[in-house]
This record gives sequence, C-alpha cells and structure tokens, in this order.
Amino acid sequence: MNLSPLAGKPADPSILVNLPRLMTGYYVARPNPDVPEQRVLFGTSGHRGSSLRAAFNEGHILAITQAICLYRKGHAIDGPLFLGMDTHALSEAAMASALEVLAANEVEVLLAENGEYTPTPAVSHAIISYNRGRKTGLADGIVVTPSHNPPEDGGFKYNPPHGGPAESGATAWIEAEANRLLREGLRGVKRTPFERALRAPTTRAYDYLRAYVDDLGSVLDMDAIRGAGLKLGVDPLGGAGLHYWPRIAERYGLDLKIVNDAVDPTFRFMRVDWDGKIRMDPSSPYAMRGLITLKDTFDIAFACDPDHDRHGIVTRSAGLLPSNHYLAVAIHHLFANRQEWREDVAVGKTVVSSSMIDRVTAQLGRRLYEVPVGFKWFVDGLLDGRLGFAGEESAGAAFLRCYNAASTTEKDGIIACLLSAEITARGGRDPGEVYRELTHDLGDPIYERIEAPLAAAQRVALQLLSPDDVRITELAGEKVRQVLTAAPGDGNPMGGIKVVAPNAWFAVRPSGTEEVYKLYAESFLGTDHLRRVQREAETLVTRTLARAPS
Repeated sequence: MNLSPLAGKPADPSILVNLPRLMTGYYVARPNPDVPEQRVLFGTSGHRGSSLRAAFNEGHILAITQAICLYRKGHAIDGPLFLGMDTHALSEAAMASALEVLAANEVEVLLAENGEYTPTPAVSHAIISYNRGRKTGLADGIVVTPSHNPPEDGGFKYNPPHGGPAESGATAWIEAEANRLLREGLRGVKRTPFERALRAPTTRAYDYLRAYVDDLGSVLDMDAIRGAGLKLGVDPLGGAGLHYWPRIAERYGLDLKIVNDAVDPTFRFMRVDWDGKIRMDPSSPYAMRGLITLKDTFDIAFACDPDHDRHGIVTRSAGLLPSNHYLAVAIHHLFANRQEWREDVAVGKTVVSSSMIDRVTAQLGRRLYEVPVGFKWFVDGLLDGRLGFAGEESAGAAFLRCYNAASTTEKDGIIACLLSAEITARGGRDPGEVYRELTHDLGDPIYERIEAPLAAAQRVALQLLSPDDVRITELAGEKVRQVLTAAPGDGNPMGGIKVVAPNAWFAVRPSGTEEVYKLYAESFLGTDHLRRVQREAETLVTRTLARAPS
C-alpha cells in the first residue's frame, strides 16, 4: 500500500469535489452502454460510479428504475416500494429521477418524511416489517447510496421483498434490461415531471426514523446501556443517520454526544484516507483519525458511513478496533447473552473474514456458515432465523432480535455500534479489552489485505480457477488442509481461491469494480510468517495468471 502524505490529515480545499461540474455531468452526459466503463453494472452493492466519468448519470438511473419496474411486474411484486437516499451529492438527484419513473409506472412509493435522509438498515427494516405475515402485495425498496465511496460517486441498489441486497439473478436481469434501454435511447422509459411525481396519489410519506428507532429495544439491551451510565460518542460522518442518533439518545435515555453534526456533500470535514482521497470509511484508521483522537473522552465511541450500513468502533483500550477483531467480540458476546436464540442458530462469515471468528465459534459450540463476499449471501439465513449473526471483514454486520427474528437483512451499522455499548455495559470491559482476552486462549492473528493490478483476461482466469489448477501442498511450512473455490457454507463460487493451513490462510479474488485483484492473508504465527504466506500466495497467483490468455 502506497500511503499518501495526506493520509489522516484534514482535507485540503484543492481535493474537494467540484459540485457544479458533478451535477452538470449527471444531467448532461449521455452514457454509452457499449463502453464497459459507462454500462450499468451491479457489483456486490448495486450500481456505482461518478457522473464525471459518465458512469452514474441521469440516463443510468432512468433505465435502472424502469428495469426495476419491469422486474416487479414480472415477479408479481405489487406492494409499496420504500425509497431512501444518503447524503452524497448525486443521491438527491438520482432519487428525484427514480421517483419520476416510479410515479409514471404507478408504483406506490414511500418517501421519508420532510425529505429526510434514510439509512440503508432503516429501509431494510421497513420492508421486513411491512411484509411480515403477508403472502401477497409484498413491498420492496431502493436505496440511493454509494456507501463509503468518495464524494463524487453515486450509488443505486435494489432490495427485493426479503429486504436485503438483491441476489445475482435479479441484478443480472435488471442490469441487462437497463443497458438495453440505454442502447435504445431510453425509448421504453416511462417518466413524469418531478413535481407531479411528488403530488401523485401513489407517493406517500413514511416515518422511517420512528419505526426504526422504536424497535431497537427488541435488538439490543438498551436498559443495560442506560443503566451503566456510559458516556458515548458518535460521528455520523455526515451521513444519513445524523438525525437518528439524537432520537436514539432521547428515546432510550443515553448520554450520547454527536461529535460532528455537519452535512456537506463535499465531505470537507473528513480526514483523508490512505490513498489521498476523501472516503467515509469508518474502518479506516486514516479516515477515522478525528474520532480516534477523542477516544479518552468517551467510554466508547463509534461511527458509521454515509448510509449507516458499516460501523467503526473506537475504544479507550485499543483505539479504532480492526473490524475483524470487533466481529469476533460481537459474536462472543451475542451467543453468550442471547438466551432466547435457538441452539442451532449459526454464525455467518464471509470467506475472507478472520479465522479468529472460526475459533470463537468453535469455542461457543456453534456452527460456522461461510459464504462468498457479499452480504446478499446471508439474507435467507437471517430472514428465517438460521443465522444469529452475519458479518464481513469490511465492517458490515447484522444480527437477530433478542427473540430470534430478523430486524434487518442488510448490514446495520447502527446496531453494530450500539452493541459495543451493550458489551461495555454488561461486561465492564470495552470491546478492545474483550478481544485481548480472547487472544490469550485462541491465539493472536495478524491479518492484511493488499491489492495488485489485474488485466481483464486474467480476471476471468482467476474467477474460473478450480482446486485442480492450484498445485500447492504446503503453505509457509504447514501442510495445506483445504484448497477452496466455493464457499464451504453454501457451496456458491467464491470467484477466486482460498488456501487454508492450520495456522494461516490466504484468499485471492478479483475486485468487483476495479482492475485489481485482492489478496487477503492471515497468520496466527506472527508477522514474519504472514509475509511468507503473502510471498507464496503472490508467486502462486503470478504463475497461475501467466497461463491466462493475454
């Protein structure tokens, strides 16, 4: 990783996004679907891009929304559609474009009251709540957000009636249909002017904030948090949950201070991330530098990204807790304290998350359910109560209500943050201290993720690897136990490969949005051993990709 000299410092005005140029690009640029970079492309979290690169423009949103309307019709989804947006500059424009199409297609749309921003988990919660007990007239949703991406980016994702990220079959159909509409000059898109769409009888207001906040007591032990008298700090990072935190504090009697209440689409208040870009990533020690400096001011502090589906936990004992560490602590706490959960409820993790989770799960006597990268793989397990907890190394997690039912089937940064307060309140130790105690019994792993360039032909070769293609019997001096190209939990393809030894592992997969591959590696035997694992992994990748056509 080439660390920028700006990393961790306040954003210089010279790197702020040019908002007039960004918004002009949204309305003026005409994307060409025959250019790969300008096509509609659904990654692990919907379609993302910037209007400055003709990758997120009005044409994209009109086409995607019309495709969603056609998908709804084809799948008999005829209940309301919950529509939410975050605080990125392109989000409000994209929301308006989507509403114009939805109203013209006579879709009942539920918008947040008073034009309020809406966290992703609040939309998921609304969908699940509405659909509970229903067999027909099911609701679905759209969230306009690029998550933690830089200020110049926009994002647009579809949530079917299960409330979580759409599965691959749905996104592939929507993607293909949207690109067809773009190619045909949007001739098949129905649209009505925005002011008329707002006044349409199918457009109604919904109090996302109240519905979500009032239900938190079924997910967390809010009485314990209040009773402990903890001093809590939160940085919403200028995101959609800004107004949720005061309501949470008031509703549950918490001593909670918002350390930054700014909403600014340039996100000029952020510390610069590792590569010199503004990125609202609550798991980055560079982006989170401001809150980290306040760690001794609070018993526990936390932050969420702009759509509040990711979390960052700042402890007095350890500063910003690495996301893998916090996932292990959360699992350890939840499965020891949620007595109402069934004994067969499992722990969900992605294949690139820490093996510390495996060891904690085994210690608890629970079953591990390991899936490919992407929260969509957890949705069914959360919805039917088979998974008590689901988490991924990129600081995303969700877990069941106290009485064994799903609250959301999306990543939920708000409940993950508040859980850190519950852990501190009930155990008298912050999550950093709890993790240190876990390492005494289970080992102290070192985990890293690195990236390297990857050509298009090599991407295909990496995605199509089979265990027979990987000739490796030892990894850094240990006998290889497994070579995986499918996730052991659900059997779905990983889109890469994972090699596992007793005290180390690595995984390699291409990025879903960039021309790079990601190398994840972990060792329980120290830094030198991790470096050896990484070197052997890079050698294997180089040898494998050399056989790929150029």
